[in-house]
Amino acid sequence: MCLEVATMASSVCLEIISTSSSSTEESEMQFLISPRVIESGKIEKNTAKKTNCNCELVDYDSLPEFLKHNEFILNHYRSEWPLKQTILSIFSIHNETLNIWTHLIGFFIFLILTYHASTLFPTSQNRSGNSSNSLSASTSDTFVSRWPFYLYLAGAMFCLLSSCACHLLSCHSSFTCYLTLRFDYAGISILIVSSFYPLVYYCFACLPFYRNLYLYTITLFGITTIVASLLPVFETAKFRAARAVLFACMAASGLVPIVHKMVAFGDKKEAVVSTVYEVVMGLCYGVGVVVYGARVPERWMPGKFDIAGHSHQFFHVLVVAGAYMHYLASLMYLQWRETEGC
Repeated sequence: MCLEVATMASSVCLEIISTSSSSTEESEMQFLISPRVIESGKIEKNTAKKTNCNCELVDYDSLPEFLKHNEFILNHYRSEWPLKQTILSIFSIHNETLNIWTHLIGFFIFLILTYHASTLFPTSQNRSGNSSNSLSASTSDTFVSRWPFYLYLAGAMFCLLSSCACHLLSCHSSFTCYLTLRFDYAGISILIVSSFYPLVYYCFACLPFYRNLYLYTITLFGITTIVASLLPVFETAKFRAARAVLFACMAASGLVPIVHKMVAFGDKKEAVVSTVYEVVMGLCYGVGVVVYGARVPERWMPGKFDIAGHSHQFFHVLVVAGAYMHYLASLMYLQWRETEGC
């Protein structure tokens, strides 16, 4: 009897010791894996999530504040994509695709126009060898500077390329968005300022006082606009209309030398035809600014023009068309001055 009691007691003790040992092991294991291992697992999981980014398109409400520019475009946004995927998205479909390509194609158009113009109006070094093929072959021996003409072409290409870069890269991060928008606004200012140079330099070449007055004034206006565009508040949606008005006023100041040109040289065919080109250019820019500021047609049917047909795309096409009209006018200014001299 005593032996049985002793056996049962030892069995109970062994069970208690075994249970205590296993619970101790469990608590030790829990201690070992609790904060650091679990946290490490979370870090690994988060790292994997960032590394294997799906780069999905999101809707307007999912965007960070720095990407919210047009509440009438509801979907197909890229939001904080890695830089590589952001660059490669130039070949994918999203709501910036046509904004990118309208100005990228425009850039290459002006690159071709620059080469074409160099064959029509060769530089002083190449003039004698290419005289049989150039528009200036039968003109006077006085060489007219080309730099205002090529400055305009460079300004147009800078504007188009900076716009393309902005629409492609701004979704990467808030800093990239801020930086590329600065280049975009600077590009618009440079396009407007450089547009004045062929008009003013060639039309008023024989009137140096007015030539210098107009050139200095518009250059100062452009620098002021670029400095204003560096202010962070300038890029907010609240100042969309102010941006449009500022650029429109700078462009509208071109009316002064155009009117002066017609008063001074209204009897010249070149003055009249070039003014027609300038008027068409002004209409393109003016309509573009109105469409950009009003955000039509997407305002009337939000979400229907996310991929194609929204206001910014029309604005881009009109900018390229207006810049081309001014290119034709600038060709005429250069040919006119080379033909007549002072």
